[in-house]
Amino acid sequence: MTAKLTVSIGQYSDKGRKPSNQDFHGCVIPNNAQLTLKGIACAVADGISSSQVSHIASETAIKSFLDDYYCTSDAWSVQTAANRVLSATNAWLHSQTQNSDYRYDKDKGYVCTFSAMIIKSNSAYLFHIGDSRIYKFRENALEQLTKDHRLWVSQNQSYLSRALGIEAQLEIDFLSLPIATGDIYILATDGVYEYVDATFISQTLQDSANDLNEAAKRIVNHAYASGSGDNLTIQIIRIDSIPELDEHEIPLQVEELPLPPILEARARFDGYTILREIHATSRSHVYLATDDESHESVILKIPSIDLRGDPDYLERFLMEEWVARRVNSAHVLKAGIQTRKRNYLYTTTEYIEGQTLKQWMLDNPKPSLEAVRVIIEQVAKGLRALHRMDILHQDIKPDNIMIDPSGTVKIIDFGSARVAGIVEASPQGDQSDILGTALYTAPEYFLGDTGTSRSDLYSLGVLTYHMLSGRFPYGTQVSKSRTPAAQKKLNYNSILDEDREIPAWIDETLKKALQPNPYKRYETLSEFIFDLRQPNTAFLNKSRPPLIERNPVLVWQGISALLTCIIIYLLSR
Repeated sequence: MTAKLTVSIGQYSDKGRKPSNQDFHGCVIPNNAQLTLKGIACAVADGISSSQVSHIASETAIKSFLDDYYCTSDAWSVQTAANRVLSATNAWLHSQTQNSDYRYDKDKGYVCTFSAMIIKSNSAYLFHIGDSRIYKFRENALEQLTKDHRLWVSQNQSYLSRALGIEAQLEIDFLSLPIATGDIYILATDGVYEYVDATFISQTLQDSANDLNEAAKRIVNHAYASGSGDNLTIQIIRIDSIPELDEHEIPLQVEELPLPPILEARARFDGYTILREIHATSRSHVYLATDDESHESVILKIPSIDLRGDPDYLERFLMEEWVARRVNSAHVLKAGIQTRKRNYLYTTTEYIEGQTLKQWMLDNPKPSLEAVRVIIEQVAKGLRALHRMDILHQDIKPDNIMIDPSGTVKIIDFGSARVAGIVEASPQGDQSDILGTALYTAPEYFLGDTGTSRSDLYSLGVLTYHMLSGRFPYGTQVSKSRTPAAQKKLNYNSILDEDREIPAWIDETLKKALQPNPYKRYETLSEFIFDLRQPNTAFLNKSRPPLIERNPVLVWQGISALLTCIIIYLLSR
């Protein structure tokens, strides 16, 4: 049996010498799929002594984080999911202060420090704001992983510079790092770490290795005995095992279901009636079928015969339906409605009556600029829906875009998609394989870099360029340029070489979207789409003729006036 992620946790909290305990803490170890896709979460919050409602802030912060994090999309990365939850919590706490009697005194409002760690696959993700701390204990060495957000105004006086609920906008520290079996992580409030040294912690962890709750209690009691006057809270998390490198954990039913046979028209298959085969490729066999219960038409896809022994291929095959179930957009393919248990490994999606963009381009070899805009804008809406879920399509091309009779455009085929949440959950980490089509693939993929939303933007730019010109911006040179130096030599071919009436500012827009360097492209899809509709300000300023050409009389009048002033000044001396 392959190793899975397992941890041991010990925790203890005490009010100490304070009249009440304003600290709050908690851990969640989920089961099955959520352990793989979301990980283990631990968090501690420390209320501030100057506030009578700070205990509400710390309790709310912990409960909402541990509850809501596991309700976020499986497709999101840990960072995206945690930040969304913490931003919502911060907004609520800040609004409570603003609507209370403490809105003019933040030190008495709904404020707390917050530190959390999420352990997923073979990595730990840290989130921190305030002056609670997270430590790593490895080989008898204690390393502080977080930075205190405390401003010292004198040797004896300081105050929190950042905390949860202080400001409307949240600025939280984030750190990710690899974990190893035997690592111990400690989350502690200032009432503990200011009164316990590393030697005592090391000895305690050795003496109470089989009972981390006892170790946590001993450390808290030692801090109290050493004179701590604050609330005391500590969590100890030991990594007992991590997923092995050859483990395929993503629960996509790859090994649970038998592979289906090749299907024929009129065949009955798992509650469907096969109408006809739409197409068969080296990647899959695609059929139009009717659901025998609902009588609705669906697309049914089964794995390729040649690749059925490849588990990586089978997981990518099932990814299409997995993604389609998690993205809600009129411009993204929907998954079929699943009302019964499956007996074979296949996928079902909605049937889109219409044609692929590839066929549309063959039927419309010289489309108008407006027709191209309408299509590209809809593709961009679909991409934005994917990006909001931390999903990159990575294979935008005419074959993967459908147009129905009403003109609605939909993105299909997510077999090459990169889902941030699943990449993190895989012990192998990210893969550098190029899964998209070379002519539409962003140059950074050929350098072995991980794609970003700007990579999909590049592919959309290539699609726009190809629809308007029938050519490609760099010919076939991008796939051959596999070093930064080679990519710097790529020369953009202006779209204005054609006989078609295309405005010069459209060419400038495409040139920016198709920069080999992703950091020189548009930052967002919306910027690109906006500039397809109207000239960019930078282009207008660059193309505007100089003042001497626009108004030479004014220029010479100005020069004459300047010279007159200089002469008068010289004569006066």
